[in-house]
Amino acid sequence: MLLLAQKETFMRYIGAHVSASGGLEKAVERAKAIGCNSLQLFSGSPRVWKRKDLDQVETSKMFSLRDEYNFGPVFTHSLYLVNLASPNPELLEKSLRVLKYDMAFDSKIKGSGIVVHLGSHLGAGWEAVRDDVAAHISEILKDSPDDATFLIENSAGQKGKLCSNLEEIKWLFDHISSPKLGWCFDTCHAHAAGYDLLTVGDEISRLGLWKDLKCIHVNDSRDDFDSGRDRHENLGKGNIAEADFKHFLNLPEVAEIPMILEVPGLDGNGPDAPNIEVLKSYVE
Repeated sequence: MLLLAQKETFMRYIGAHVSASGGLEKAVERAKAIGCNSLQLFSGSPRVWKRKDLDQVETSKMFSLRDEYNFGPVFTHSLYLVNLASPNPELLEKSLRVLKYDMAFDSKIKGSGIVVHLGSHLGAGWEAVRDDVAAHISEILKDSPDDATFLIENSAGQKGKLCSNLEEIKWLFDHISSPKLGWCFDTCHAHAAGYDLLTVGDEISRLGLWKDLKCIHVNDSRDDFDSGRDRHENLGKGNIAEADFKHFLNLPEVAEIPMILEVPGLDGNGPDAPNIEVLKSYVE
């Protein structure tokens, strides 16, 4: 049995996106090895629709390790093919099916939510697709377990990607009423979309979005401010100033929100111990 109630009253949860190859317990081991107490993973390959039958997903070893390591939140990232604004019925049906799967997966692994790139309006514009997107999210929530959480991620805005503007996330919350809905803030995406980490907290406050923020993706950016480009960089090696990271990550509202790294790593193999140490230095 997973004993998450034994966690400390207050702890900064610092995690990374890691591979679950070889079993879910391997993801916990990999995250622990680089200094994490939280993690993010995929429920399957992020670039194919096929998923393992949920009955075949083994969780007991992962639960044991999470208890042994006093491990915190575990997030699932949805696959990159999803587009809830697609005019293609086949693509939309596949998107709905895999997101419902991920919600059931989140429940099975006792996760803290699935992080979702909603997709692109493909040039049609936000106003043209927002009602359909809200309806599709509502359907997913209705068909999902009560203990699963759907987290909308802000995007960089390239090629019509939805929710680069935080007003769009606010609109979705205003039109979808569900305790199963939250959102995830990505620092690289925000930088690319023209949000300064020194002031974006004020915008989140203005929109009333702090209460629903469940996860922060902490990534530096290879590209300039307001570039619209989604290219992550290792912490301290990109175009977001250390002082800006420290300001945002030490806001009182952020104190108990899990932080997940999605950086390339010094060797190009994904988040690593040196990046985790940099992140810890930002919040200590």
